[in-house]
Amino acid sequence: MSASGTDLAALLRAAAGRLAAAGVPSPRADAEELLAHALGTTRGAVALAALRGDDGPAPDVRTAYAALVAARCARRPLQHLTGRAPFRGLELAVGPGVFVPRPETEGLAGAAVDAAREVERAEGRPAVVVDLCTGSGAVALAVAAEVPRARVVGVELSEDALAWARRNAADLGARPPLAGRPGGPVEVVAGDAGSALPGLEGLVDVVVSNPPYIPPGAVPVDPEVRDHDPGAALYGGGEDGLEVPGAVVARAAALLRPGGVVLVEHAEVQQPALLAVLAGPAWSGATGAVDLTGRPRWVRATRADGAVPAPPAAAR
Repeated sequence: MSASGTDLAALLRAAAGRLAAAGVPSPRADAEELLAHALGTTRGAVALAALRGDDGPAPDVRTAYAALVAARCARRPLQHLTGRAPFRGLELAVGPGVFVPRPETEGLAGAAVDAAREVERAEGRPAVVVDLCTGSGAVALAVAAEVPRARVVGVELSEDALAWARRNAADLGARPPLAGRPGGPVEVVAGDAGSALPGLEGLVDVVVSNPPYIPPGAVPVDPEVRDHDPGAALYGGGEDGLEVPGAVVARAAALLRPGGVVLVEHAEVQQPALLAVLAGPAWSGATGAVDLTGRPRWVRATRADGAVPAPPAAAR
């Protein structure tokens, strides 16, 4: 990669131009993020150095940076190149084999945080929160970080994703243990979202999930998603993509105590169908919510004091 000058600002301009030509949606931001990674610093520090007109980095850093930019031009995910993904103030380790958490899911995590806090406020005890299809552990770890007294359990079936979730739980450090749980931000367990945690049935306060939900015919357009996120984390099964979300809702009905809350993310066209599922006798007060872009993004319902419905086909 060549630049018209030797200063850092020229290097960034050249990189951003290449990224823009490759169709990368945020070329300048990615150029700064990749250079920060190559330098072992922050994007803010890189942007400030460019404004000051600082000299460009050493030749070995330039070489490493050129390779990173070339990989990003090939539409490898930025988060795979840096190895990190931000989520509600956390820095999560991510890479091949695990779904990269999206900003749209931060609202879902915030709703789970609010529900867990309400349990603590109303009942004066730690909330029990289960994150089904935890992936990288993003939602579970956000709840644990923001509701420190809560018992949080993340469930994941994929061995690759499970390894990432356990790494993130370890990286974010242990907390003092609470009664009935080991120390650590979350308990990460292997399991099918449709049948996990039989020992917690009827004891959980909040079940939250960002399950796979894309219908089989709706292949993502962005290469970063289509070619790099694992298919098992994308496609929800069935003609409408709701096989796994439906299994999550059924499992939530078994896990939650009466008055407990379920929160499930979905595609923007799926909200009416999921609200119809939550209109059954196991649930009350079903509502839909939108993300920061105003798109329908998740549903919320309260566990009624009634019979548990028979579960559908197994989830993932």
